[in-house]
Amino acid sequence: MPTQRQSRRAQPAPERMPTSARMRQLMRRLKIIALILVMLPIALLTLYSFVPPVSTLMLGRWITLQPVTRDWVALDDIAPALPQAVIAAEDSRFCLHGGIDWSALRHVVDRAGENGPTRGASTIPMQTVKNLVLWPGRSYLRKGLELPLSVYADIIWSKRRMMENYLNVAEWGEGIFGAEAAARRYFNKSAKNLSRREAALLAAALPNPRQRNPAQPARFHARGANAIIMRMGNEDTSCLAR
Repeated sequence: MPTQRQSRRAQPAPERMPTSARMRQLMRRLKIIALILVMLPIALLTLYSFVPPVSTLMLGRWITLQPVTRDWVALDDIAPALPQAVIAAEDSRFCLHGGIDWSALRHVVDRAGENGPTRGASTIPMQTVKNLVLWPGRSYLRKGLELPLSVYADIIWSKRRMMENYLNVAEWGEGIFGAEAAARRYFNKSAKNLSRREAALLAAALPNPRQRNPAQPARFHARGANAIIMRMGNEDTSCLAR
């Protein structure tokens, strides 16, 4: 009578899946993962049409147990001077384009080096999409994803919603996100009570928010704010009206 060990040895080895079948299975899984990666940003942007959004930087800080300060407020609870200042500083054609300023983008691409563009032509929709579903940094890959998602966001959101989302996720310092948190941190007041100069100082800080202090602006920061104030009355902000 065979022993238990002999019985185990006598059992046939399980059949291995052919290499071609394993490759097909792997490709199917990769396609599913790719589809999820494509659909997730679209689903999130759709959700953020009516739900207060969360930026990837905020998520990253929460995951690494770093503090986040953000108080969501409606656009009606933000002083009109701030969206005016942000449009003047970041995207003068905000009310006119469909998410992308193609002429500015072509100008940047024409001057790009081997490692990608050295400066951006980012509109407010592009910056909002980057903050919400993409990653920081400059590369052709991120820009390639950013462009169609920006057009999609501009289609499904009103310009008011776009500005509202942007002003509530923009970074204004280490762990400080959104206009309300920034206004209270730097000026000890609500975003609804910001003056024109305070709004311009906040807008001038956006290109480098961790190095620029709106409450104690360096000389170049103050000069930038002065230039923004000069342009604030000339930009088209009619798309923000109800």
